[in-house]
Amino acid sequence: MRLFVYSILCGVMLTTWGCSARQRNNSDPDTATPSIHDSISEAIDYQLTHYPASQYRDVYKNFMQDFFGPGHILADTAASAKYLREELAEEGPFDGPLYEPTGFRGNFYRVNLSLIRDGVVPYDVFFPSFVESVQGIVPPSGEEWMHTWSVIDSVITAKGITFHDEEADRSALGQQFAEGNFIAHHSKRYNDSVHFHYRIISRARFEADILPLIEKK
Repeated sequence: MRLFVYSILCGVMLTTWGCSARQRNNSDPDTATPSIHDSISEAIDYQLTHYPASQYRDVYKNFMQDFFGPGHILADTAASAKYLREELAEEGPFDGPLYEPTGFRGNFYRVNLSLIRDGVVPYDVFFPSFVESVQGIVPPSGEEWMHTWSVIDSVITAKGITFHDEEADRSALGQQFAEGNFIAHHSKRYNDSVHFHYRIISRARFEADILPLIEKK
């Protein structure tokens, strides 16, 4: 029943947000148009509604994943496979949606590992889709990403949002940026409140390989 309900909810989300994400795929935040600001604002609202313990770095991670995908954790495929199997063997809940789009463009999906544990998606389908998701990714340059993030951050500021430990997060991320490192990890506060075990999979691979198996349920 839980899987059935999640599938309905996520199906609605894919139709409403995923389709708009396809339309936004070529959106350029450099233009800073009102429609792009609205899309960014909607993505922020979604994050804070569904994950109220999110800190500034967690919101940043959501948008970062939309542009960079899972490449940073797939540098070593064998190690990634080992880590995935270890995570699947963990006890405790695998909460969260079955899948959800990243950022404001929806180029990737966070896909719940419960789909493997519950037998909905075979490991031999899930992991290759995860690996293939890095193919064709052309991440933005540091300068391009910093400009994009400045637009996103301006929307956060305009919305008047403040976060727990925001100054510490801003300082830590600023130091990373200065070193050319744009990859962030979730905050401890977020991880302690959310038991969402997921991997980032490209929209193309998700819709071709995984979504049909979910819809069968």
